[in-house]
Amino acid sequence: MTATAWNEFEQRLACEDSWHADSQPLAWPVPDALAQRLAERNTAALASVAALEERRAENADDDSPVMQELLRLDAKLNALIDMINRVALPADALPPRQPLRFNAIGAVLPAALVQSGEALLLRLRFDACPGVPLELPSRIERRFDDGRAFVAFHALGDGVAASLERFVFRHHRRKVAGARQANG
Repeated sequence: MTATAWNEFEQRLACEDSWHADSQPLAWPVPDALAQRLAERNTAALASVAALEERRAENADDDSPVMQELLRLDAKLNALIDMINRVALPADALPPRQPLRFNAIGAVLPAALVQSGEALLLRLRFDACPGVPLELPSRIERRFDDGRAFVAFHALGDGVAASLERFVFRHHRRKVAGARQANG
């Protein structure tokens, strides 16, 4: 399974960045009830992140009063969400940022997140919604000489895996667009 999960991970698009992340040891195998609860929470977390990251394309040619009002409401909602996020989970309460690479198959974790057992619960917090962590039951499949490890995600469910793939794609698309703007 190690080679298969690793090969599949390597062949797919992955996010590579610094994320607010932490981990804790996890009993293996993951009990079905816990896996189900995590899948439900992860579905909600990814839906929240997707909704908050969604940016409306602003059309400079459309200066209709309705569009202008919608843009003002959008700005007010963004400000309100930012305030709620700051109160719900202040920046100093977030786990430190960790460099990691992940997709719907698994993640390459830095040594600081690698646990001594065979499994862990990886928690990722995204800037758009730091109060709602993505909690991924993971099994350590490969340890590297530098202390990093590859973990394969367990029991995500099709909905969470598909949402995670969409998140990875959106993140990649934003990075490419940012690079183009910087170069052009």
